[in-house]
Amino acid sequence: MDFSNIEEKMDKTISVLTENFAEVRAGRANPAILNKVKVDYYGVPTPISQVAGISVPEARLIVIQPWDMSILKEIEKAILASDIGITPNNDGKVIRLAFPELNEERRKEIVKDIKKVAEEAKVSIRSIRREGLDNAKKEQKDGNITEDDLHSAETQIQKLTDKKIEKIDEILATKEKEIMSV
Repeated sequence: MDFSNIEEKMDKTISVLTENFAEVRAGRANPAILNKVKVDYYGVPTPISQVAGISVPEARLIVIQPWDMSILKEIEKAILASDIGITPNNDGKVIRLAFPELNEERRKEIVKDIKKVAEEAKVSIRSIRREGLDNAKKEQKDGNITEDDLHSAETQIQKLTDKKIEKIDEILATKEKEIMSV
């Protein structure tokens, strides 16, 4: 039986989790929080990274320098409309996003939120496992694989699931440490 499809789906789940964690504001300036912010550029919603240079000159500061100065206001509006929770500072040439220091209470809130996101990823992994097991049972019922093959497939799918859930726990622990130590 081929497990590459199952592993591919599980890897995609972990990839999405990693992307979601990159967008979490952890007190440190991270340009990834701007990934989902789109600017109206000549009527087309465009990611900020495609219309401006984004740099991080200091640990708590992101500087956005548009290549076309006429969209400076549009970038500012897009950031204000997004839910990143930072007010942009426009000086007419660049936009600065200053990240405030996180207090202990807010850090714990963020950790609680990322634990929920990690748990959702684990549920998704388990769902993929269930789908794989159902397919294996169907194959055995249709006579395509033996009962021993089914047992072997169940064992392999479970090992794969355990490995991916362990990976999610590692990613969560790293992000939690990053948030609490800023």
